[in-house]
Amino acid sequence: MTALAERAPAVRPAGLRRLSALRVAPYLWVLPALVLFALFKLYPIAWSFWLSLFKTDGALQTFAGAANYTRLADDPLFWTALRNTVVILLVQVPLMLAIALALAVAFNSSLLRFKAFIRLGFFLPMITGLVAYGLLFAVLLNPQSGLVNWALGLVGVPPVPWLTDTLWARVSLGLALTWHYTGYNAVIFLSRLQALPQDLYDAASVDGAGAWHRFRHVTLPGLRPVVLLTLVMSTIGTLQLFDEPYVLTGGGPDNSTVTVGLYLYNTGFKYLDFGYASAIAYALAVIIGILGIVQFRVLGDRS
Repeated sequence: MTALAERAPAVRPAGLRRLSALRVAPYLWVLPALVLFALFKLYPIAWSFWLSLFKTDGALQTFAGAANYTRLADDPLFWTALRNTVVILLVQVPLMLAIALALAVAFNSSLLRFKAFIRLGFFLPMITGLVAYGLLFAVLLNPQSGLVNWALGLVGVPPVPWLTDTLWARVSLGLALTWHYTGYNAVIFLSRLQALPQDLYDAASVDGAGAWHRFRHVTLPGLRPVVLLTLVMSTIGTLQLFDEPYVLTGGGPDNSTVTVGLYLYNTGFKYLDFGYASAIAYALAVIIGILGIVQFRVLGDRS
């Protein structure tokens, strides 16, 4: 009888089993999301890095090690694309954020009427599809039959080669990007402006601070977190820029609007050099990471 009792399996208390189930349950709930993330995010990222180590020659792929990465240093078109992207980043992004900040301050003014309607009007471009608004600007800025040149002609201004001149093509791309994203960033600035304590402005006014000094010493420091947010997001978006130059200019004329994203796409899906395209993608990811770290170090919380 004693031997049988010793051989009988130990029965876990009901409370202990329930506790174990409660500990496992959260992981079971997130397991489908983790599987999908690994399947559609981690696996493509890892496979892309593996591809970057191979040289593609038609249907033949041969292991090349770091050859695709060293090829970047001697590729003039890659540096042209990178230079074009950096120009957009240094010119269009600060201008867009400055306009967005000015709009946010105007939206927050007590003198403005019909605020909701005006805010909606400026935000609507953001919900327009990238291809749709690219085609819209391609029609508006058409050098021969575009509405913009027609309107300029009414006041005696000669036609502008918006999409056929290297300088004006860059300007056209910048105009399209500014129109599409300014309202979105203005809403982000506005949300932070509305969260700033009114007591700070009242105290500054009591101390004799004018409108400019209140803006400089109260508004701008309070906006620091969202300035960092919008700057980082705009930097990432600009460095990945693809849809607008693809639809609006196709990278032309004379590669003046080709971006790293567009060059990556052409390399992979036009010339079927997936190994080199993967190397471009990883080089772009490293550039984005470095710029992000620099921006956080410069504009991040120093407390």
